[in-house]
Amino acid sequence: MTQIVTPRPGISSRLSQMIQLPTVSAELETRGKEPFEAFVSLIEEQYPLVHQHLARERITDFGLLYKWSGKDSQADPAVLMAHYDVVPVDESDPWTFPPFEGRIDGGFVYGRGALDDKGPMVIVLDAVENLLAAEFTPARDVYLSFGGNEETFGDAAEQIAETLHARGISPWIIIDEGGAVTDAPLPFVTGAAAMVGVGEKGIATVQLTARSEGGHASVPPPLTAVGRVSRAVNRLTPNTFYARTPEAIPRMLGIFSKRSRGLGKVLYPMLSAWPWLNARVFAALGGEAAAMVRTTIAPTRLNGGTANNVLPSQASATVNLRLALGETVESTVETLRKKINDDEITIEVLEGNDASPESSSSGPQFQLIAEAVRSSHPEAVTVPYVTMAATDSRYFHRFFPATYRFAPLLMDAKQRGAIHGIDERVAISELERGELFHRTLIERLPA
Repeated sequence: MTQIVTPRPGISSRLSQMIQLPTVSAELETRGKEPFEAFVSLIEEQYPLVHQHLARERITDFGLLYKWSGKDSQADPAVLMAHYDVVPVDESDPWTFPPFEGRIDGGFVYGRGALDDKGPMVIVLDAVENLLAAEFTPARDVYLSFGGNEETFGDAAEQIAETLHARGISPWIIIDEGGAVTDAPLPFVTGAAAMVGVGEKGIATVQLTARSEGGHASVPPPLTAVGRVSRAVNRLTPNTFYARTPEAIPRMLGIFSKRSRGLGKVLYPMLSAWPWLNARVFAALGGEAAAMVRTTIAPTRLNGGTANNVLPSQASATVNLRLALGETVESTVETLRKKINDDEITIEVLEGNDASPESSSSGPQFQLIAEAVRSSHPEAVTVPYVTMAATDSRYFHRFFPATYRFAPLLMDAKQRGAIHGIDERVAISELERGELFHRTLIERLPA
């Protein structure tokens, strides 16, 4: 039975105060740890009941792990995640309001982190604070996992996941950022959709290196180091990796087929029924559609040479890959090696995480998410999809299978484009609906 709760007013003000602290993890050397410690102190002030009733651990300098004891502490717990660091701001960008002012204007809260990820964090904390004020106790333990270095691939969340695993704790459900409620999920689809990431693409950054004898550029060899690296990059075409459809995509299309018009009424049922055709069509479409079904390749840097008239003895290219579900860093490197087909090219992995397993989109955890969406966003249908960006949950899905990526906030295309961009903002009404989502989910955790 749903608890009668009166939400505290002022959620927009609390988020505004959070935004005013420039917790830019990429600028830690210049800004220092002070904004991060100030943030920890701020949420202590903003959420007194959370800090009175939940046990808190500091894990690394940037990880916060809270434990809310439930009625049955033997049951597998729920974990709600967020991160409180943000990406840098280019001071020359034309923001409507200063990015760290936290301006409240026209029904929105503006500022860096409003959507990524302080907005999703404030709705979690508000939901817990409101339930504590109503003297509610969850059916099972609830953990809050907050990291302060997600944007720099730091180890706070990784160490929290390792800590839970070492203690023999296996969460029943984990929810992190990565999806949202959107009003335009696919062409020909009507209505809003809550896009819940049931899988997350992996990431690998590799460096391709070639060596050759240096010398004067007036007498070049048939193939220079630069030429060899360039040829290797040219061989890495978009179809280097085989396209395949995760289980979530046909299920997503099957749901959307009932909300489609025009061509979608014919196309989506067909693609849902034939995953092999779905993979080919999405791959041919390119862009986000192709990224859902195959590993993407993006050369991002080229290096070589010391002068305009000197042959470099070494040249390199940096390539960023987002690994499709089912791929590992090892299998990805092997595919690159075969496609490049040049023993003189060295492939070095600079960083990498395997793609996640695919969490169930038909089990009780997904159904609970859908139930909470019906409470907070009744106009939206809940559908599974694949998250293409990296989140802190990548450290959790290695150990815990029920890992989902979803921020219960309605974002239009312009707002989604402002994440890591200009005029990042969140609607105050969405903060209120997001708090209701988390409150409903916690209230309805099964015994």
